[in-house]
Amino acid sequence: MNTGTQQNRWVLPDGIEELLPDQSVILETLRRALLDSYSRWGYEQIMPPFLEFLESLLTGTGHDLDLSTFRVTDPVTGRQMGLRSDMTPQAARIDAHIMKSDLPVRLCYLGTVLRTTPQGFSGSRAPIQAGCELFGHAGMESVLEVIELMMETLRITGVRDVYLDLGHVMIFRSLVAQAGLDADAEMGLFDAMQRKANPEIGELLDEQQIGGAVRDMLTILPELNGNADILEKARTALSEAPDPVQAALTELSQLVNLLQRDYPDLPVHIDLAELRGYQYHSGIVFAAFTTGYGEEIARGGRYDGIGEVFGRSRPATGFSADLSTLMDLSASLPDATDMNSIMAPAGDDADLRTAIKNLRAEGERVVHALPGQSGVPKDFGCNRELVKQGSDWTVRDII
Repeated sequence: MNTGTQQNRWVLPDGIEELLPDQSVILETLRRALLDSYSRWGYEQIMPPFLEFLESLLTGTGHDLDLSTFRVTDPVTGRQMGLRSDMTPQAARIDAHIMKSDLPVRLCYLGTVLRTTPQGFSGSRAPIQAGCELFGHAGMESVLEVIELMMETLRITGVRDVYLDLGHVMIFRSLVAQAGLDADAEMGLFDAMQRKANPEIGELLDEQQIGGAVRDMLTILPELNGNADILEKARTALSEAPDPVQAALTELSQLVNLLQRDYPDLPVHIDLAELRGYQYHSGIVFAAFTTGYGEEIARGGRYDGIGEVFGRSRPATGFSADLSTLMDLSASLPDATDMNSIMAPAGDDADLRTAIKNLRAEGERVVHALPGQSGVPKDFGCNRELVKQGSDWTVRDII
């Protein structure tokens, strides 16, 4: 037998983790707190399948999720299937194809997704994704509500020193249309914009023979970032842009005003070249960051019309975050080592079994000792014990 294979038999793949008891207790406590909070806001929990036919899983998302999705072949149908790498498209399918409501629909979810490449704070390929999606409302109020839920998620999980980054994909998309760029040139320029590679942007515009006002606006776009005051500079710099750009700047101004009203101490940063989820987002995009960590910790935005491919085009806004990352960054996690359990002695006495059953029914955690086991009650997280006094079983503190 191959010795190397024996030694590596229990090694997990890179980016795949398992949670031990203490971590699982913390995660489950946070999971319940988050889902309870979302429910109080009127969001209904969904549990989409982990595996779907590929065309359904990737429909409407362009190439944004294509490279991050694991593929398998269904032995029954021979069709390609995918392991979900993001639950947002699944929520859109459920809203459009299954729920079919004309009313605003609020959905939430919390579960594991699987990605082909490591992402996030821990380099995980199996994030525990928490998120909320609001379908059927096109106003700024729905964007604000989703951002508020994202901020509530960070509060519940104990993440501190948060700041918000805002962008709007319609600004770049409209300028590209004004310049008449084809799809390949658009993607090349998009990549350079994300890296703020100004010389490369200039070279690409030269290759496409783009000049005049639209060249000036595309060239200055990576520089239009900063606090809320940058929006006034943007109105001047983009004054010759088409109407959708002006509407986008107005939406950003409205959102900033609402955030300053509701979160006066929240730092808000504007970046008009930030294009998260460019292939399927349709408007405002946002992300939360925390001091000392260079990557986003939660993200979202407006993605109107993604449900059209499922038969119903609806306005939509949502956010998602990796609960594992939030746990790693938390400043105040629940205490997983808090001992508040009862140790019951070994034995099969009918009155003892009844006492244990009654205590568990009352919500107590009772560990029934096994015959001949080693260890003391503290080793099992117990600070109380079940003892027989006369003919009755009673609980007493362990001194």
